[in-house]
Amino acid sequence: MPGSDASAPSLPKAAKRVGRMELFLGFLKIGVLGFGGVAPWARRVIVEERAWLSEEEYASLLGVGQILPGPNTLNLAVMVGDRFQRALGALIAVAALMTMPLAILMAVASLYERFAAFPEVASAMSGTAAAAAGLVIGTALKMTRRLRPTRMAILFGLVAFVAIGVLRFPLIAVVAVLAPISIAAAALERRA
Repeated sequence: MPGSDASAPSLPKAAKRVGRMELFLGFLKIGVLGFGGVAPWARRVIVEERAWLSEEEYASLLGVGQILPGPNTLNLAVMVGDRFQRALGALIAVAALMTMPLAILMAVASLYERFAAFPEVASAMSGTAAAAAGLVIGTALKMTRRLRPTRMAILFGLVAFVAIGVLRFPLIAVVAVLAPISIAAAALERRA
């Protein structure tokens, strides 16, 4: 593109052609398998199995999805669907992603209402929460190894973790402060 920085990473609009049915089935699979969190399965299906996006493209879109309001994987579905099939693709991806979880959630909610008082159910819920946390941590580590972040990126990641996870600062405040600083730092790092 005229006037663009040649060293800046670029995200091709749609290097690969993904049809509507393929998009629907891919996001349906993500929705069905996404117990404990959809993000690990989204990455696996989109990057590893179907190769719709590279690791870098996925990380970029997920990053944007995380700072936008709403669930990050739902935001990702909108962006991926739009990338390959425009507005209709975004609708297809979101519908596919939500279909099975909504059906399963309604069934489980009615069962939970009936059996919530049993101690075994409380234990199962605790175990499920631990497994979900493990999935999120495992996916983050896997992405970090493949992306090979710079020292500056690692520093900002650690600062964000401490601010949100340890000091309990609000997410919006941390993003509002760190996003512009990290963008400026990345621009300076590129120039050096």
